[in-house]
Amino acid sequence: MKNEVQLITYVDRLSGGGFTQLNDLLKGPLNGVFGGAHLLPFFTPIDGADAGFDPIDHTQVDERLGTWEDVRAISNTVELVADLIVNHVSSSSPQFLDYSEKGSDSQYAGMFLTIDRVFPNGVSGSDILSIYRPRPTVPFSPLKLLSGEKKLFWTTFNPEQIDIDVYHPQAEAYLDSILKKFQAAGIKMIRLDAVGYAIKKPGTSCFMIPETFDFISELTAKTHTLGIEVLVEIHSHYLKQIEIAKKVDWVYDFALPPLVLHALFKADSKPLAKWLSLSPRNAVTVLDTHDGIGVIDVGADDMDGTPGLLAPEEIDDLVETIHLRSEGQSKKATGAAANNLDLYQVNCTFLDALGGREEEYLIARAIQFFAPGIPQVYYVGLLGGHNDMELLARTGVGRDINRHYYMNDEIDMALKQPMVQRFIELIRLRNTHPAFNGEFHVEAPKEDLIEMRWKQDEHWIKLSVDLSVPNASITGRGLTE
Repeated sequence: MKNEVQLITYVDRLSGGGFTQLNDLLKGPLNGVFGGAHLLPFFTPIDGADAGFDPIDHTQVDERLGTWEDVRAISNTVELVADLIVNHVSSSSPQFLDYSEKGSDSQYAGMFLTIDRVFPNGVSGSDILSIYRPRPTVPFSPLKLLSGEKKLFWTTFNPEQIDIDVYHPQAEAYLDSILKKFQAAGIKMIRLDAVGYAIKKPGTSCFMIPETFDFISELTAKTHTLGIEVLVEIHSHYLKQIEIAKKVDWVYDFALPPLVLHALFKADSKPLAKWLSLSPRNAVTVLDTHDGIGVIDVGADDMDGTPGLLAPEEIDDLVETIHLRSEGQSKKATGAAANNLDLYQVNCTFLDALGGREEEYLIARAIQFFAPGIPQVYYVGLLGGHNDMELLARTGVGRDINRHYYMNDEIDMALKQPMVQRFIELIRLRNTHPAFNGEFHVEAPKEDLIEMRWKQDEHWIKLSVDLSVPNASITGRGLTE
């Protein structure tokens, strides 16, 4: 992938339409701004139980957005990233419906994980307690099949998303068919959604176990033959993330958002500087995504208690400060308050997490762009979006607070805002300055100061942030005033 800033977006929520409208935006008002785009699930349907992450048919584009040919057209404008949902399929998928009707006579029998397939000798309380769960629920759902039979299925996320045995022949054929569609559409990178949960083994945590890495390696080797790179989406302790990064093409830097917020809230650069000195260089950096702002990535290890990048009281204070600065809006969208069981995430736009303070927002983006890795910018964050309390009230889904549907006039108005224009200038700087292809160095000369520097040959660029004000300056060779 190009070392340029990428856009993260739902096709319909930014374009006001489908692929054609989004491509017009990328070739028009946003021409040359992004080197790539992560198109969030655009498969049939985009409005299921999990906003497209539960496709009924992963090989079909939702016709309301367009066709695979339209996807290919966008790939000629920017490099594309798409989601490969490997852990589960929809309970309304043709495969599951066939199994539901025919049972053991179905060609898909064995593709779906029932509790007895994972624990053929029976499951004990200790087996259940060993399973890693960032949610307060157990990962099983009792379902009655069309045949009348009742079974207990493994459902990591919700009862509409049935976990699959990724090594079953039909599951492999299913995943292969998706990859072929992606290759034909010109997709350059796949994001392995929830891959950390893909392998289940009795007596283990069933999360990022050695067999999971084996599966990732095998799938990556397969995608490489198709000319596709792999981005692994995993929330975990920072030391595990460093180890994971050594074994994959790309990982997310999910520790960055809470550390940037902590630095700005407390004028404390030390945890951020420590992480940036250690963080994987093959990272995709984010501040906001279609999910919430995670805190698990800076916390202690749930498995063995190894301390995190922030202490528990610092994390508590971070979350409460987001609630305070957002005037309680994030609290209404987080946890059990809004049908959101990922208790390790706070739902809020990044701008509102900062209390709408535009200078701090631009400083946060500058830190992101100077951090090692390829930056991604979420569409709401690009346009300086605020919490969509109306959508939240309508759906009751916490993450919808940061999943606004933009119409054309809103996009035009947002792009004219001075902060958004300054933000886009910052994106262009990150895309074009040659020093960002060189060596990175970070230091925190004082608790409230952080300096981030890139250098390649005679080219250099430095970001200096005084967190006590806060303010920031960018200096370097070849910069214009």
